[in-house]
Amino acid sequence: MNAAVKQLSGGDDWISAIRETGVWREHEPMAPHTTLAVGGPARWFFRPADRESLITAVKHCPVDVAILPLGRGSNMLVPDTGFDGLVLDLSELNVLQFDACVVTVGAGVRMSRFARQCADHGLTGCEFMATVPGDVGGGIAMNAGCFAQQVSDTLSHIEVLLRDGSIIRLDAMDLNMTYRHIDLPAQSLVLSATFSLQTDHPDQIRERMRSMRSRRSSTQPLAQPNCGSVFKNPDGDYAARLIEAAGLKGLRIGGARISDQHANFIVNEGDASSADIVALIKRAQAEVKQQTGIELEPEVRMVGEWADLWSEGQCGDQPEALAGDGYE
Repeated sequence: MNAAVKQLSGGDDWISAIRETGVWREHEPMAPHTTLAVGGPARWFFRPADRESLITAVKHCPVDVAILPLGRGSNMLVPDTGFDGLVLDLSELNVLQFDACVVTVGAGVRMSRFARQCADHGLTGCEFMATVPGDVGGGIAMNAGCFAQQVSDTLSHIEVLLRDGSIIRLDAMDLNMTYRHIDLPAQSLVLSATFSLQTDHPDQIRERMRSMRSRRSSTQPLAQPNCGSVFKNPDGDYAARLIEAAGLKGLRIGGARISDQHANFIVNEGDASSADIVALIKRAQAEVKQQTGIELEPEVRMVGEWADLWSEGQCGDQPEALAGDGYE
C-alpha cells in the first residue's frame, strides 16, 4: 500500500464523507463479485445509493487511491492478493428512460435487462446484449458485441464522470470505437449512455434474442464460472480455433481449465485461484505464438498486480476492458 493510502486509511475525512451514502465495507472479498469466482479482498468497497452518492465518492477519494468500477464482474480478473484501492459497485445506477426510439440507460443496468425492455418497447439494435453477462457501463468500456452487433452500432452519446468529480458528455463519433476498443478519458467511468434504436415487432425481436441465447448455451460453458471470451479474435481468425489447434483444449492448471466446449473460455472448476487462470492465459499465448507467430491479446480485464504485470510487457498487451465475442 502506498504512503498516501496508509496515511488516509485510518481517517478518514474522505471515508467519513461518503460511507453513510451507501454500502461501505473494508477488506471485501472480490470472488463473490466476479463471474470467475476468484480474487482476494478489496481494501475498500462502496456501493453508492444513487448517482449523486457516486459523484460525491469520486470527488472525495484521494487521487492516490486507485478506483475500480464494478458491474457484474463478468470480464475481470482480480489477483488472489486483492485490490489495494476503492471498488465502486455501480449496480444502483439502474434507471432506464424511453423517449420514442431514444433510450437513456444507467451504467449499472444489466445488458440483458436493457435488451428485454427494448424488446418490450418494440426497439431493435441491441438484441445481442441479451446474451452478455455484464452491465451497460462495462459493455461501453470495451465496445462489447457479438452476433454481428456491437455497442457502437447504436450508441449516440455517453455521460462520463471524471476523477475530479466533473461530468462531461461525449458523442459516440468522438470515442474512436473499433473492435473491443473505445477511447475514454483516463481514470473516468461511464455514468449513463443514450442509444438510438429502430422499431420492429416485439415478437420478432424476442425471437432473435432467443436464437442468440440458444446458440450461446449450446457452444459455450455457461454453467461453470467463467469470464466470457479470454482473448480477442485476431484479424481474420478466431482465438478459440488457434488455441484448439495448439492442442490446449481441456488443459488444466490447478483448479482452472481451458474449456472442452469452447477453447476461448477458461472455467473455474471449483477451486481455481486467480494465479491458475493467469498461468493458463500465459500458456495459451506462448503456445499459439510458438506455433503460428500470432500474439493473442487478452480481452479479460486485468486488475491490480495483474495489470502491472501486463503493463511491464511480461504477458502481452493489457486489454482495454469488458465483455466479449468468441469462436462463432
